[in-house]
Amino acid sequence: MRSWSAHDVPVLPGQGPQLRLYDTSDRQLRPVSPGRTATMYVCGITPYDATHLGHAATYLTFDLINRVLRDGGHDVHYVQNVTDVDDPLFERAQRDGIDWRDLGAREIELFREDMTALRVLPPRDYVAATDTIGEVVTLVERLLAVGAAYRVDDPEYPDIYYRVGATDWFGYESGLDRAQMTELFAERGGDPDRAGKADELDALLWRAARDGEPSWDSPFGPGRPGWHVECSAIALNRLGVGFDIQGGGVDLVFPHHEFSAAHAEAATSARRFARHYVHAGMIGWDGHKMSKSRGNLVLVSRLRALGVDPGAIRLGLFAGHYRADRFWTDEVLAEATVRLGRWRAAAALPAGPDTTDLITRLRGYLADDLDTPKALAAVDGWVTDALEYGGHDTAAPGSFAAAVDALLGVAL
Repeated sequence: MRSWSAHDVPVLPGQGPQLRLYDTSDRQLRPVSPGRTATMYVCGITPYDATHLGHAATYLTFDLINRVLRDGGHDVHYVQNVTDVDDPLFERAQRDGIDWRDLGAREIELFREDMTALRVLPPRDYVAATDTIGEVVTLVERLLAVGAAYRVDDPEYPDIYYRVGATDWFGYESGLDRAQMTELFAERGGDPDRAGKADELDALLWRAARDGEPSWDSPFGPGRPGWHVECSAIALNRLGVGFDIQGGGVDLVFPHHEFSAAHAEAATSARRFARHYVHAGMIGWDGHKMSKSRGNLVLVSRLRALGVDPGAIRLGLFAGHYRADRFWTDEVLAEATVRLGRWRAAAALPAGPDTTDLITRLRGYLADDLDTPKALAAVDGWVTDALEYGGHDTAAPGSFAAAVDALLGVAL
């Protein structure tokens, strides 16, 4: 599937320190140690509505990681999926009287436009679930063969499920106990009450065909993939097991990321799907988490239509740390807009203070678990010097704008 367009990223002199990120499974900061090519998989959208600021915060987090890795001399093989076959998509399409494929295509295109406007570097592989049915079928066959999956005893709907106990270490990523898992499983797309399951936490791998739903042929009958196995198959077939970073929003830790890792581990006998599990916090509005079900969404496309500069959206989201749950407010946007204006005014000066120390500080702060509040403060300090004391002949023309572009993705 077509990704979105890329922009040139300036190359800065030198390199920064090794990137360290908080690992969800280990509950601590750990260094990211890729080879020449860093590998990263980030879960994409289910395209039944427009991109909101919660989505944007997640993809901007991994855009920063992408930029830091590139600045460190790595090529980056970035993979992202699109869950273009799932219940929320069908429900929204039925509600709006539109074919689910047309709805998905429309929202995917809007997502591309939003990501381009936000200057998010595109994935090398942008993969639709509907284009990988054969890969999912192969993985489900493997899980059946090793005893990690089973078919429920239901002659009408013989769905296939993953055995939650197929690996001894299930639960290592989230660190949740059984009661917590059960509660979240029911809240986040699981079906604990499905008759015929061996365990209420067993996760759907293949949903047998139902009337009115799309289906594809398979050796175990027509149907469609479950949610988690889609990401397992896409990542395994493009990055292999043991890739560097699996990422997404913190709401994906369980059940989605726990199960997508478990499927791959059970199928390959690997101990760990990804070397690093990284998750971004939630964005709230009007006192609540931003969500489609609550209807309190701040849409990127709506802000753009109102004339909000995408650079201000980036800066507003970077004002808080990526792992923190935080609120978007009118004040956050106003402060980001003022900040962007000051930065652009400084970039327009014929010369400014030397940028060597600024680049060093930016690299250091970003390498320390993406400490964007400190990074923004460092730029603010440079900008204040430039604006209050005037231009100097110490900074090469454009070096300030290049540094901000390369490391923070903000165009000045």
